[in-house]
Amino acid sequence: MYINQSVGELREIGGPLSNTVTDIVVNFTGVEPTPGPKPSALLQSQSMGSVLAAASPSPAPAAAGGSPGVPGLGSVPPGFTMPSVSSVPAMSDQQTADADSPLPNPGTYEECHRKCKEVYPLQMDGVRLVVNKGLSNHFQVCHTVTLSTLGDSGYRFGSTYVGSKQTGPAESFPVMVGDMDNTGSLNAQIIHQLTSAVRSKIAIQTQQHKFVNWQCDMEWRGENFTSAVTLGNPDVLVGSGILVSHYLQSITPALAMGGELVYHRRPGEEGAVTSLLGRYTGDNFIATLTLGGAGAHATYYHKANDQLQIGVEFEANTKMQETTASFGYQLDVPKANLLFKGTVDSNWMVGATLEKKLLPLPLTLALGAFLNHRKNKFQCGFGVTIG
Repeated sequence: MYINQSVGELREIGGPLSNTVTDIVVNFTGVEPTPGPKPSALLQSQSMGSVLAAASPSPAPAAAGGSPGVPGLGSVPPGFTMPSVSSVPAMSDQQTADADSPLPNPGTYEECHRKCKEVYPLQMDGVRLVVNKGLSNHFQVCHTVTLSTLGDSGYRFGSTYVGSKQTGPAESFPVMVGDMDNTGSLNAQIIHQLTSAVRSKIAIQTQQHKFVNWQCDMEWRGENFTSAVTLGNPDVLVGSGILVSHYLQSITPALAMGGELVYHRRPGEEGAVTSLLGRYTGDNFIATLTLGGAGAHATYYHKANDQLQIGVEFEANTKMQETTASFGYQLDVPKANLLFKGTVDSNWMVGATLEKKLLPLPLTLALGAFLNHRKNKFQCGFGVTIG
């Protein structure tokens, strides 16, 4: 018996064969199929998965003196041997989801501990009046008056410009922010999105008409990683400056790991400090740990519900030989337009702030009080924000 017999003769010898996969396999072995629908037309009418799963008959027992049946194919006539076909393992739902959904971008290195720090209240001292005025959709000015017995009292004027290049629902570039006090000291920042993945920032600070420091940042955001380089106070003539590099990589959708390198140089001194970071994000919590030569920094953020958020922070400084642990919470009462924040740490510092929005007026009142039991110091503040 020859291999080039027609399919019709094969049907007469071995019984009915499948019109789908069998014809394709026999054709691969050299048998010319009978005129009729082409295998490509059959494959277009239904997918290969449905053919293997439903259209192919169950394997039949081998005939006497013949070769055993091939799984997923019809019975084979005596005297014929079919090539072995290895089964393709089906992908699980989890593997399919992982293949379809790539790893997300982890964000920036500087934002890893920010979620926990936002829960803690900011210290207030004296009286503070802030007036915000929007001149257009792109330009806004701010007037701030501060009266304090511990800090500096004075007036500051600030302005913010937001460009028309929109890269997201709440992101537009370029962004220029600056403020100047009554002594002539200036703080200014310029942030611009150069491309869809590259963002740059320039910051300048002066004190009484003298440059104090300036830095330039360059950030590159990939699909599942973020890298950034910062150059601060470079001086080619003296040979001094600070170089900081960050890298953060998503390992899994919930786990991100990265590192930081800080290199500084000035006449007679040179050194570098490295640190490693790991962050795990759950459904309602974020745990972050930073370890390096300068010490350790760990934060834990937990969102109990829509009104209550808590945070725990631990810091250890190997150079100063100091260790601090603190607990903070934020309580939001939207029906009363109240926002309450409180904190307590291992240095016996207790503090709290209360913010009240007087709707429908564009007015916000803020009260704050902090007490250091160890140093026996107390400070309180009152603030009003208009606009």
